[in-house]
Amino acid sequence: MKVNHAELVISAVSQQQYPEEPMPEIALAGRSNVGKSSFINKLIQRKALARTSSKPGKTATLNFYRINESFLFVDVPGYGYAKVSKKEKAKWGRMMEEYFSTRDHLRMVVMIVDIRHDPSEDDELMYDFLKHYNLPITVIATKLDKIKKGQRSKQLQRIMEVLELEPEDTLIPFSAETGEGVEDVWRTIKAYIQ
Repeated sequence: MKVNHAELVISAVSQQQYPEEPMPEIALAGRSNVGKSSFINKLIQRKALARTSSKPGKTATLNFYRINESFLFVDVPGYGYAKVSKKEKAKWGRMMEEYFSTRDHLRMVVMIVDIRHDPSEDDELMYDFLKHYNLPITVIATKLDKIKKGQRSKQLQRIMEVLELEPEDTLIPFSAETGEGVEDVWRTIKAYIQ
């Protein structure tokens, strides 16, 4: 997909602030510093629409990005080891739960994991949480360029086993460095936003 237009619409913390335009939404979830911003920027071929940061846990709001005037990416706060207080984490949890459980425009969740490591306990909790709301999930195994070609299938198999991926869910290996996987991701997204 060629992205001609991409802009941040709003950074929301509650339902009252969600955009009212009736466009399909694709949510992006993942641990802090797993590479969500790099993933977004690579997909839309922009350098810094989504801010990348060396400090994990910088996204503390639901960031709605309008793409090609046809759908929205919704970047949710990173979970896991962001150095924030328990109170702040609880606030993020409530904000994410409100979004995932109430948003009619949400079509699918892209969940980003690091192909080099087994999914964390937080990844497992997130996957189960999304399944609880019957949301379609596409798991993106990012940082593909950081492992040897011979390790790929073993690592992908581990991700499937640890998360106990269901047959209807998709798993796509991806590299923000080389662009490998970009076409597969767009093909999957298109199927949910038509």
